[in-house]
Amino acid sequence: MEKLCYQTLEQVGYQGYLLKDAPEKVLQFGEGNFLRAFVNYWFDMANERAGWNGKCVLVQPIAPGLAGLLNAQEGLYTLYLRGRENGEKVDRKRVISSVSRCLNPYEKADFDAMMAVAVSDELEYVVSNTTEAGIVYDSACQLADTPAASFPGKLTQVLHRRWQAGKPGLVILSCELIDNNGRELLKCVNQYVDKWGLEDGFRKYVNEDCTFCSTLVDRIVPGRVKDPAEAAKMEAENGYRDELIDVGEIFGVWNIEGPAWLEEKLPFKRAGLNCPVVPDVTPYKKRKVRILNGAHTGFVLGAYLAGFDIVRDCMQDDTVRGFMNRMLHEEVIPTLPLDRKDLEDFASAVQDRFNNPFVDHELMSISLNSTSKWRARNLPSLLEYVEAKGSLPPCLAMSFAACIAFFSSGVQALTDKGLVCRRPQGGDYVCSDDRWVLEFYYDHRDDSPEALVRAVMTNERMWGQDLTAVDGFEAAAVSGLKLIRERGAKAAYAACL
Repeated sequence: MEKLCYQTLEQVGYQGYLLKDAPEKVLQFGEGNFLRAFVNYWFDMANERAGWNGKCVLVQPIAPGLAGLLNAQEGLYTLYLRGRENGEKVDRKRVISSVSRCLNPYEKADFDAMMAVAVSDELEYVVSNTTEAGIVYDSACQLADTPAASFPGKLTQVLHRRWQAGKPGLVILSCELIDNNGRELLKCVNQYVDKWGLEDGFRKYVNEDCTFCSTLVDRIVPGRVKDPAEAAKMEAENGYRDELIDVGEIFGVWNIEGPAWLEEKLPFKRAGLNCPVVPDVTPYKKRKVRILNGAHTGFVLGAYLAGFDIVRDCMQDDTVRGFMNRMLHEEVIPTLPLDRKDLEDFASAVQDRFNNPFVDHELMSISLNSTSKWRARNLPSLLEYVEAKGSLPPCLAMSFAACIAFFSSGVQALTDKGLVCRRPQGGDYVCSDDRWVLEFYYDHRDDSPEALVRAVMTNERMWGQDLTAVDGFEAAAVSGLKLIRERGAKAAYAACL
């Protein structure tokens, strides 16, 4: 079977959209599964729908990478977007042709090629996803390095060369999963301007001519197909060998923080894509954390105690799904600052995303570090609901009780691997959290429900405050914990509906 390339696609009679030649308008730091299923997909769609006519040059952020594989396939790869949309199972396949080539800047020829792209007239954007650890200032980096070790160092080299060539400023779209990613990246670049003693004119260019955008990305990307039999079946159906098959969920949104003119410059709006330019991504990050992430943490611990193992099965149970939806639509959404319809649509999509028939998302994997997760994702919604409504949100309160139940269900032992507990229906499981959290629950393993809830709620290290001060919360948590222990978590969830 022939390797994927343009000639192979012609030979097998591929009928999908392809763009073989176009100006290189994007310099992209990162070539992994996520960016290829997200950013390169959006630009590919913009080429087809809006006639953007652009290509992305990818750059490996670190020396080992995918340059060899990508270049051998002429930048092509097959993307599968799989999941549910409006309740219907969806499995879409698309050959992505928005990538022209991939550079390994740790090789001298490719470093020079990266710098040649930096001064090209066609270049408009820099995109990055170099992991959460990528946006860091490394004082050991030097301007003369080929290349600088850190991503911000490489970006400073690129921008400085472009400024020296007298070329216009660029739009920088940072996709790393840290708060204010664009601003943090600009901060690092300015540190290199200072350390390397670069010109005042270049400082002005970076801060005024270039536009650093913080962005919020949202798409689950499992990536490579792990099952060899499934991968072989895909290749047989495609008629070519593809070493870069990528898989992502159907849902995707890219919130980009930037000036109003950027929405017209970017091709996404014209292509009808879910990539809005907004003045501030903070509310959208809160939406994602409180609704998507908060939904996970809000129901999975009780659902696991009720006998469920994967997220999809929870969504196919009327009680667990109903509990999650009531929590989101009636308790979480009223605390958020965005348009109500926007929030409702996002929350409704969560059910489809969690009911993905192609992803077996284990509840125990979501349970990792649940104490800090509940504090960050669910506690703010509960407190803001109480402040706004003057009453306690029943589902969020029950979720808190389920969190306590999860860490205290038939405690067996505290080992190097974690706190060993036992499900009500039998079978041990291991809670993974900060060591001090596990030691706390182990020390309180023989407490009555009343004593345990009091100890948990007054532990300010856990919650940053004494939660017994929230009117009615302690009594609700005790009642919920007793109900879970006596009748089961599913009955407890049903009591909230």
